[in-house]
Amino acid sequence: MKELDAVKLVEEFEGLPAETEGTIVHEYDGSAFEVEFFDKEGNTIDVITTPAKLLKLTWEYNGED
Repeated sequence: MKELDAVKLVEEFEGLPAETEGTIVHEYDGSAFEVEFFDKEGNTIDVITTPAKLLKLTWEYNGED
């Protein structure tokens, strides 16, 4: 996973339910990412440092979109 990839939570974290979707906005060392999480309408819920083990890649940014 890397910056601008789309992810979702695999379990509840920091009050956000499993399956909450977000975008990686910063990679620390591969073990944690800063993720901007969104609600179903696309509004930002929060930006949270999230352990990589709690994230599932849903879309990979390739620099063309």
